[in-house]
Amino acid sequence: MPFASLGLDASILKAVADQGYTEPTPIQKAAIPSVIEGVDVIGIAQTGTGKTAAFTLPLLTRLLRTANNTHKGRVRCLILAPTRELVVQIAENVAAYSRYSGAVVATCYGGVSERPQIAALRRGCDFLIATPGRLLDLGSQGHGDFSAVECLVLDEADRMLDMGFLPAINTIVRALPPERQTLMFSATLSREIETLTKQYQRSPKLIEVGRRSNPAETVTQLLFECPGALKQVMLHHLLKDEAMNMVLVFARTKHGADRVCRKLDGDGISCAAIHANRSQAQRQRALQAFKNGEIRVLVATDIASRGIDVDGISHVVNFDFPDQIEDYVHRIGRTGRALSTGTAITFITREDLGDLRRLERIVGKHLHCGKLPGFDYTQQAPARTPEDFQRHQDPRAGAHHSEREGRPQGGRNGGYRAAQGSYRPFGRPGTRRTGGPK
Repeated sequence: MPFASLGLDASILKAVADQGYTEPTPIQKAAIPSVIEGVDVIGIAQTGTGKTAAFTLPLLTRLLRTANNTHKGRVRCLILAPTRELVVQIAENVAAYSRYSGAVVATCYGGVSERPQIAALRRGCDFLIATPGRLLDLGSQGHGDFSAVECLVLDEADRMLDMGFLPAINTIVRALPPERQTLMFSATLSREIETLTKQYQRSPKLIEVGRRSNPAETVTQLLFECPGALKQVMLHHLLKDEAMNMVLVFARTKHGADRVCRKLDGDGISCAAIHANRSQAQRQRALQAFKNGEIRVLVATDIASRGIDVDGISHVVNFDFPDQIEDYVHRIGRTGRALSTGTAITFITREDLGDLRRLERIVGKHLHCGKLPGFDYTQQAPARTPEDFQRHQDPRAGAHHSEREGRPQGGRNGGYRAAQGSYRPFGRPGTRRTGGPK
């Protein structure tokens, strides 16, 4: 089935051809006609199967068919994503697909100056791709007109709707027109979170390609027993294999990622770290160096499990087992993308066995955990250095909270920012109420 049979606009088809795509993936075949029809959709498919194109291509077609001057200075389509990297990735895709249609694309995320983003909101755009925190912050200041939003997209919907993001999402959704199309896409979506979609969508169509929460079949999964003190030694042993030429390593915490990176660098292995403590410019430079082959290893926290789309990643290494079991699927999905093959290696300590059993229940199959061939398990752990004893005192306990992007900003009034006895509700520029919220 060619893309032309899906009802896409001719200018979109030309841009798709320029990208070298000839046939749509299963999720694209199933979702594109429904999105063009204007129905609400919940789309679930494995990572690397083209979910971004599954909603951006039909939305571009819909916006072209309903284009008029009444939307100038307003946002027409709002796409929310959990991380800065994912926002940038989606924006690049939308820009590529709209090169012949002239759609205006803007981004809104933290870690960079607000001024260009405020200017873009004032001008209005066809597509605004944003993280919830920065959008909530700017919206509470009265920037942006969201009264004409025709479609809301929650990408990586399971993370967007978890308890950390839910208050921000609720505040943003309340400012949007009730008569809109709402799309939710993810590789995983728990049934508990699925029940929350009822307040955002109207009779949504569930499109599920493949088994829910199942990793891509093109990824070979290897799980190795590993005493915690020997993780770094085991990683160095693995990297002796020249076939591991483009490796993404996942650590649980920001400081853990930095520690792994420093030790690899000390042994002459080119690497860089990417996590929430790095500035956006640092993160972009590290990611670009990884894409260009300037570094062999990229060490990341889970902010990268849903925001890195790099061709040719040969191996993913789970140095630490993920705090959120569902993130395992997203982590290993960074390799084996677009039907290519890849290998995911996970270190399993004694403390991880309970989580491993839970993961097996989620993916629906037994995951064998054995010894790493050629590795000497009898060796002593290397002497610990002073930095190994350093502990970062973070009041937000747990990597899941400390690594999260887009925390709600502003005052304690659910996204409203009080100022001199009055406040501006998010998304309603120019209006002012007195006395504060009741």
